[in-house]
Amino acid sequence: MVSHNSPQPRILIVKLSSFGDVLHTLPTLEALRSAYPSARITWLVEAAYAPLLAGHPALDEIWEAPRLHPGELLGGSNPARLRGLLSRLRAQPFDLVLDVQGLLKSAVWVALARSPRKVGYDRTREGSYLALTERVDPFDPEAHAVLRYLNLAHYLGAPPALPRFRLNLDAGVDTSELIPEEAGRPLAVLHPGARWASKLWPAASWARLAGCLTDGGFQVAMTGSRADEKLVAEVTGQTRAPIFNLAGRTSLAELAGVLRRARLAVTTDTGAMHLAAALGTPVVALFGPTAPWRTGPFGKGHQVVRLKLPCSPCFKRQCPEPRCLNELTPEVVRAACENILSRVEIS
Repeated sequence: MVSHNSPQPRILIVKLSSFGDVLHTLPTLEALRSAYPSARITWLVEAAYAPLLAGHPALDEIWEAPRLHPGELLGGSNPARLRGLLSRLRAQPFDLVLDVQGLLKSAVWVALARSPRKVGYDRTREGSYLALTERVDPFDPEAHAVLRYLNLAHYLGAPPALPRFRLNLDAGVDTSELIPEEAGRPLAVLHPGARWASKLWPAASWARLAGCLTDGGFQVAMTGSRADEKLVAEVTGQTRAPIFNLAGRTSLAELAGVLRRARLAVTTDTGAMHLAAALGTPVVALFGPTAPWRTGPFGKGHQVVRLKLPCSPCFKRQCPEPRCLNELTPEVVRAACENILSRVEIS
């Protein structure tokens, strides 16, 4: 339990990034709120991911952290950028600081924060556990990230409960201008991009899948960041199917609004996959170099598609022979889509 003298204990969650990891930490926030209903809970997060937390009913404050580069860790390259957050950390003591990140970049802020209790997992990467005052025994590394993070809340006294995801991200967002609604034509969202080259499915395969879905009566939208614009253009250039190309054209809130509307989302292992799952949209997730049991779409109603090759998962960002996704056929993915849709219709 959190030891405190105040009727309103102050708790700081340090989870800076990334897209999926921040979403995976939402059930931990909910669990802490359940255990400490009167607490004032602050979340320290990189500015790029702060919109994911905006308006969350279990959260009192969001503090935005600059993304630290090696020079800034030593205070050399841009000290003015860090001064505001550093002042807040030094001025405001916390009863508990929880490091959910477990990396050097989170350990910097944990070390700077004023608190008698700094809790996180022992033996985390980059020596980050050295900033802690209280080290929790490492959790099963093969367990899903949601459960690994939740275990920290349980250590702090949160009662066992089903993981809960609440998002206020798309509140009030109208996506009808992006994709006009058509009666009788449900929406399927395809998200082909990923940060790792080894996670990408061939553009020709996406194009064939898009054609199958439009032939099956779906509206099809392709989403992605500005970095994905070239890939999405390559896909749309290989099919005659009418596709709404939203790559680089949506805010996080608009992306969430589109995904919430969708009957189905087909994605690589990337942030949009986790966002769709958190919103309750059924996901077909394409996995190759990574382990879906660790970071797959969390919850019921989703389906992972992967070739169980001896080399998978390899966790390599680059691969000279990426068979695990290149050899995954559109027919197999389409069958997974049909399987999910049949389950949705039955339920």
